[in-house]
Amino acid sequence: MPTDAGASAEREWPATLDVQSLIGRGWQPAAYREFVLKIHSRCDLACDYCYMYTMADQSWRRQPIRMSRAILDAAVVRIAEHIRQHRPPSAKIILHGGEPLLAGPDFITYAVISARQEIEKYTRLEIVIQTNGVNLDAAYLTLLGDLGVRVGVSIDGNASAQDRHRIYANGKGSHASVEAGLRRLASKPYRRLFSGLLCTIDTDNDPLATYEAMLDFGPPMIDFLLPHGNWESPPAGRITGSADTPYADWLISVFDRWYSAPRRETNVRLFSEIMHVLLGGSSRTEAIGLSPVAVAVIETDGHIEQADSLKSAFSGAPFTGLHVTRDTFDAALLQPMAAARQIGAEALSGKCLSCRAVKVCGGGNYTHRYRPGSGFFNPSVYCPDLLKLINHIRNIMGADIASLRGM
Repeated sequence: MPTDAGASAEREWPATLDVQSLIGRGWQPAAYREFVLKIHSRCDLACDYCYMYTMADQSWRRQPIRMSRAILDAAVVRIAEHIRQHRPPSAKIILHGGEPLLAGPDFITYAVISARQEIEKYTRLEIVIQTNGVNLDAAYLTLLGDLGVRVGVSIDGNASAQDRHRIYANGKGSHASVEAGLRRLASKPYRRLFSGLLCTIDTDNDPLATYEAMLDFGPPMIDFLLPHGNWESPPAGRITGSADTPYADWLISVFDRWYSAPRRETNVRLFSEIMHVLLGGSSRTEAIGLSPVAVAVIETDGHIEQADSLKSAFSGAPFTGLHVTRDTFDAALLQPMAAARQIGAEALSGKCLSCRAVKVCGGGNYTHRYRPGSGFFNPSVYCPDLLKLINHIRNIMGADIASLRGM
């Protein structure tokens, strides 16, 4: 763990989790199927809520600006090794940052071709780039189309919503640049590359105006993200111990608009996943549910890390000490933090286990459970919001199912 890591982290759960005991009881980790490559560690925006640059972990300052080809090669070899051993039906690589487009077209080309050459011997590979969209010009879109890379874009809604937080270092808003990039991406030559939009919720933004501004681009999917926070550093508007539900109220407004539309305008991932789990399915997102999380992060310098959203909890939270030049992804799976995100209900607090929504909520996003002293063995700081949202969706679905049965 880095020297600037929280001093108490080694005594907090899940550092105390006995992985060998789990294995002795028959538990086996689920192989990684998703790999986040941090190909560039800097960004051309200065979003004021960014977990990378504005929260507890400041390790980005020590990272090389761009991943080297040698580290990229080592990462690809390790991923291929893991895929060859476990043979999942598919795998995904997400080119990430910072802002990944800053890595440049030559490096992105090299990374994609290298990954396909090594990994597609063993499984079907999807490659996605997650960008802030400000540099998404025709040249980049043509390149990404030629490489078969899908594109996800982060945007927080209309101009006023976007420019409240997602700004340049000089304070100028980014909406105009992102809108231009999205118009290109949504146009006929490139639309097949469009994977979806990510939106970080701000309850000061009108929910319906936010949703409809995003619909204007015709996205195949929208993923609404709860801003990262925890019990020590709660997100804006989330008062520790309060029964108020500002985030659920915001999301319920969007859900009712989305669900009641005469035709399905887009897939809203959070809503679809909650509905899927309510109907007995397994979660396909770390935001809810009890399914094993099978995502590894490769930092710009080659270190293998846990989910980088953990940087919002405390300094060093995602650190494993493992590196692609010497360690396997199987070794990463046996770390307590990785195991804790794969053992389902065993990783949940007593309060979560006594809740009727536990199989749907799953304790919420792991990052949002952190509290100094007890570590991640807590309910989500968003517990009231999650419960209200899940119950609202359950009631709407239940009424519709009952209506159909009565026909």
